[in-house]
Amino acid sequence: MHPLRSLVLAAAGNDAIRRLVATAPVSRDVVRRFVAGENTADAIRVTRELTGSGRKVTLDHLGEDTQDAEQAERTVQAYLELLDRLHAEGLAPAAEVSVKLTAVGQQLSERLALDNASRVCAAAEQCGTTVTLDMEDHTTTDSTLRVLAELRRTWPSTGAVVQSYLRRTLADCVALADSRVRLVKGAYAEPENVAFGRHETDLSYVRCANALLAGNGYPMFATHDPRLVRIVGERARWYDRKPGTYEFQMLFGVRPDEQRRLAQEGETVRVYVPYGSQWYGYLMRRLAERPANTVFFARALVSHS
Repeated sequence: MHPLRSLVLAAAGNDAIRRLVATAPVSRDVVRRFVAGENTADAIRVTRELTGSGRKVTLDHLGEDTQDAEQAERTVQAYLELLDRLHAEGLAPAAEVSVKLTAVGQQLSERLALDNASRVCAAAEQCGTTVTLDMEDHTTTDSTLRVLAELRRTWPSTGAVVQSYLRRTLADCVALADSRVRLVKGAYAEPENVAFGRHETDLSYVRCANALLAGNGYPMFATHDPRLVRIVGERARWYDRKPGTYEFQMLFGVRPDEQRRLAQEGETVRVYVPYGSQWYGYLMRRLAERPANTVFFARALVSHS
């Protein structure tokens, strides 16, 4: 792992650094680049802007590592409010939601997470959209896939997420290839016995992309790497996949010009839009993925301290 990435991921759990980031004036500009805002109205505003430019959206109400049932319930209520607003605004056909199971109680009990995720899936169905279950660190993978399987009994369009840096993921892709799957590289600090290094992660991404494209499902390729975007496009054509039978996904605030270019060329492009007050851990992972952003942000913080 890149040493700078390791430091930033460690900072995600440091309360002193969290307070500095939260109070430094410069941090507000950086946060606005990657996070839509703190409330539902902010999420709706950004969704309207993005869908108006021909892109689709997946919305993530930020929060994870929920430690009590009341907090999990607040997260569920936030998603229900969001889905109601998407439906009322006519945005649901172009916007789905992404849910972290830890945010809805997975660390308390798998049953609680399933019950709460089911409520979100039911509301999404009523509003004319769907849900994707975000994947987190490797210790939650088996539990998340079990919950996914249960949800798909009633809501078969529920999306899965797989991470190419995990050694197990190619096998997971083969098993899930006839369903709706988002392929990402992975953004958590993982031990070497379960995760690849950087170069091997990229090779794994391509192998996993091939497995998903060979299936009968709907693959969603989340990457900002120009090389991987090009390779996925080439492999999609090799598998005779037409635009609309797969999609590209990118993060809000990252490579917006490339997002628009792909959309203008007829590709389906979905933007991952986070919102909510619990933005710190998310921001740290995004900075860890992009060392140039980390250096800029660290220098700005120092200059304002």
